[in-house]
Amino acid sequence: MITFQRPDGKSSSAYLAEPVDVKNAPGVVVIQEWWGLDDEIKNVANRLAKAGYRALVPDLYRGKLAIEANEAEHLMNDLNFGDAASQDIRGAVQYLKATGSSKVGVTGFCMGGALTVLSAGLVPECDGTVVWYGYPPLEYVDASAMKKPMLAHWALHDDFFSIAGVDQLEEKLKASGVTYDFQRYEAKHAFANPKSDARGLPPLQYNSAAADLAWDRTMTFLKNTLAS
Repeated sequence: MITFQRPDGKSSSAYLAEPVDVKNAPGVVVIQEWWGLDDEIKNVANRLAKAGYRALVPDLYRGKLAIEANEAEHLMNDLNFGDAASQDIRGAVQYLKATGSSKVGVTGFCMGGALTVLSAGLVPECDGTVVWYGYPPLEYVDASAMKKPMLAHWALHDDFFSIAGVDQLEEKLKASGVTYDFQRYEAKHAFANPKSDARGLPPLQYNSAAADLAWDRTMTFLKNTLAS
C-alpha cells in the first residue's frame, strides 16, 4: 500500500503492483467493483504487473470492504462518484506519471467501469480507458471531453447495466467523435470475475471464455495505446 496526493491536496491510499522491470513501464489505474479493494481486484493489478505495467488501485472506500450485496450497495451509494473520478482516480494517474510512467490508462469493473467512463472525461492526463460492464447515468457522461481511446466490454445479459443503455452510450460517443471499441459478449454481469459464482447472486456469472477473450483484447489495446 502506498499514499498519493489528490489534486485537492488530500491524501489517498492505494495498492501498488509493479513489474520486474519498472523503468519506463506504462501505468494502469485499476478501479474496484462495488465490493471494495479486495483480493480479486488486487489480483487484477498483479496480473497487469506481470504483463509489464505499474498497476495502482485507489482505495475508494477508505479501508472498508463488503461481503454481502447489501453492504456493497450501501458503500457504493455513499461514494461521491464525481469526487472519486476527478480526485482519487485523477490523483492516481498523476502519481504514476510523476513516478516514471509516461503513459497511463484507467480500467475498472462494474462500479469501477462506471467510474472509468466518467474518468475518460474528467481525467485529462489519462491516455486510454478499458471499461468492464459498467456505466454511469448517461446524463453525467460528457463525451465531448473524451479525447483518448476507449475499449469497453459489455455483457448482453446484464441485469445491472442494460445493453440498451450501452447502445445509448455508444451513440453519445459516436456523436462526439470519440475513438471507441465496444465489445459485446454472450454473458452475464461480472463475467470476468472468477469469484462471481461464489457470491450466490444469480445476476452474476463467471464466463471463462468471455473473460479470456476480453482480457486478450484488453492486453492488445493497452499495448497499442500505452506502449511508448
